[in-house]
Amino acid sequence: MPSISRRRRLLVSAGLLPAVSLWAQSGWPNKPVRIVVPFAAGGTTDILARALAPELGKAFGQTFIVDNKPGAGGNIGADMVAKSAPDGYNLLMGTVGTQAINAALYPKMPFDPVRDFIPIVLVAGVPNVLVMNPAKAQAAKIHNVADLIRYAKANPGKLNMASSGNGTSIHLSGELFKTMTGTYMLHFPYRGSGPALLDLIGGTMDLMFDNLPSALPQIKVGKLKALAVTTATRSAAVPELPTIAEAGPVKGFEASSWFGLLAPAGTPLEIVNRIQQETAKALQSAVLKERLLSQGAIPGGQTPAEFTKFIAAETIKWTQVVKASGAKVD
Repeated sequence: MPSISRRRRLLVSAGLLPAVSLWAQSGWPNKPVRIVVPFAAGGTTDILARALAPELGKAFGQTFIVDNKPGAGGNIGADMVAKSAPDGYNLLMGTVGTQAINAALYPKMPFDPVRDFIPIVLVAGVPNVLVMNPAKAQAAKIHNVADLIRYAKANPGKLNMASSGNGTSIHLSGELFKTMTGTYMLHFPYRGSGPALLDLIGGTMDLMFDNLPSALPQIKVGKLKALAVTTATRSAAVPELPTIAEAGPVKGFEASSWFGLLAPAGTPLEIVNRIQQETAKALQSAVLKERLLSQGAIPGGQTPAEFTKFIAAETIKWTQVVKASGAKVD
């Protein structure tokens, strides 16, 4: 039998229980709000959530808690929020993986990324960056993307490619690269960028297509060797880095990530709209905007309707990438 919160969510979604009255009676928020990050601490999803949470806390006069629930390419944390009560107290920092890729990659999904969520606001878009362990790059005489392709072709399966999890844009960027260059590298999925980066820096892994914000600090101190960004144009945060398309050259290569807040389906629109409005304000504040831009992230702020359309378009795009790459998760 469904739990009380589950039954309430179903009734609200079906229009049998007035969501507005639930919001009006609750005086939301009158207790801490949880933002679930479906990956381990230290990755870009976590970085963005922890940058935004204090700003929302100040705006609403209530604590916004970041709660890391990693696993299954983000599906575990996303599923937890999908099955939460639609009362505004459980939000998801969703990603291109959880909302637009995983449904095409996993044969069975514990939630429906469209039916079970209401998009609130796009928080940021970020480039991915191709990085290597410096010692491995030096030993293999890999100085740029062209060198990497030559080495990978000559040594199939000898490069270990880390990712933040199956289905993430970090994973799919690598799969797309392998498909477009005719190379083969062993994929090792982690429970987030944080632990993957630790092994990459430590030498267990050789390379990774990480989100720029989480990799940039390690690039700056020389713990990672950056080869190129995955976007169609160079990043303002690292203008010296070429794109993969121009450095390979791998014509037409483009893959990037994005992150946004979502709530369980049936969450009152008043709450959704208030969160979107305050998030948009925070993202345009001088301090937070500059902080994100310096990390390579492009602040968002789009309305729920705009974010919904964006997710739909991204789902079509990444479903085609998954099919073309042949990537799958058993």
